[in-house]
Amino acid sequence: MAAIVVMPQLGNSVESCIIVEWLIKDEVAVDQTLCSIETDKSTMEVPSTEAGTVLKLLWEEGEEVPVKDPLIIVGAPDEDISALVPTSEGGNETPAAAETETTPLCEEAPAPSFATSAANGAVSPRARALAGAKGIDVSAVTEGSGPHGRVIERDVQAVIAAGPAYTSTAQHLGGTAESGTGLGGRVTTADLARPAAESAAVTQAPVVAIPAADFPGASTSEKLKGVRKVVAQRMMASLTQTAQLTLNTSAKADGLLAMRKKFKNSDESLGLNRITLNDLVCFAVVKVLPKYPVFNAHLEDGVLTTFEQVHLGFAADTPRGLLVPVIRSAQSLTLKQFSAEAKRLGLAANEGNLSPDYLSGGTFTVSNIGAFGIESFTPVLNLPQTAILGVAAITPRPCVNTDGSVGVEQRIGLSLTIDHQVIDGADAARFLKDLVAAIENIDITVLA
Repeated sequence: MAAIVVMPQLGNSVESCIIVEWLIKDEVAVDQTLCSIETDKSTMEVPSTEAGTVLKLLWEEGEEVPVKDPLIIVGAPDEDISALVPTSEGGNETPAAAETETTPLCEEAPAPSFATSAANGAVSPRARALAGAKGIDVSAVTEGSGPHGRVIERDVQAVIAAGPAYTSTAQHLGGTAESGTGLGGRVTTADLARPAAESAAVTQAPVVAIPAADFPGASTSEKLKGVRKVVAQRMMASLTQTAQLTLNTSAKADGLLAMRKKFKNSDESLGLNRITLNDLVCFAVVKVLPKYPVFNAHLEDGVLTTFEQVHLGFAADTPRGLLVPVIRSAQSLTLKQFSAEAKRLGLAANEGNLSPDYLSGGTFTVSNIGAFGIESFTPVLNLPQTAILGVAAITPRPCVNTDGSVGVEQRIGLSLTIDHQVIDGADAARFLKDLVAAIENIDITVLA
């Protein structure tokens, strides 16, 4: 008997998922992977809850599927599934299920088309982020091809492909230009005033004779997808929607190194052997953050929300790309508990089975790439957070001893990026000063 497999609820915070790739053919077994999907935080795989012949795919790759909505129909070959084909709110079949016959898996369904206004709020988060990054007025996207007429990412991409984006002032003035010289290629008022001939001259590259040799050589092209696509969109949105400023400093690392050595050599029954230098630095961050509420905050649509609890995110380099697991209520944990939770989340992220619930809700993020020998860098804000700390390598640096002689000391690099919209540089400097003190006196910080 034919049955419907629905999009599972992959975490309490997940409302919909985008199908990245179908991974099945004509037959499917229980627990077999149907497709890879992505949320706004990560990519995951969807297992089948039914077995049988694949009678219909109800969505195409790239479409956004609400959780618990029908995903595919399976059953016996040539079985009548007309009674199972989902219908829209108006009583008509959904676009992806417009054909009631048992369509083979390899056939392509026509792209859905809906008439709905983005101004009504039916815009996916990815579509809104892409529009913001490219300077597109999302309300201008009047045709939504997502579920129930929702404007999704490909709708915005179609607008981008149709021509350059315009600054808000240029939009109000009207007129057209073949290209733009503003940020991200946006058409500015100056571009509108530039004569067409001059505009063409700007966009046309000089003709250069290229030898008949193999140039530029072999290459491959591939669309971004999965975690890489999510990261690309979030980083672009972060840089275009915030005023980022980075301050760099360093702290003496002698105390960190000494405490790490003691833990490593301690009795295994104490459970302290696996506490790392990063655990100690992050623990110090957690102790300092409550003194600076605006650093432990979100800024969204002009509204600043500060949090009493510290939900600490830490950047994790996984086989599938950059993920940011979140240690919830980190301020209430002991160092031992904090380290254990970091290990649990890091392992799950690395193995690809971390719930999306633990990839969202962070209030501050730490990114540590010191293991690669990096001495300083510019971490990018993890929206909607207002600050992020970059932790660099511990390196030997010259110092002047109390007796006036020149010596060498171990120092750890710290790079703090803030959103200057809500955090002043002086406050960022004060935060770093207190963090340096907490790190240099880590033995006291741990006991506090």
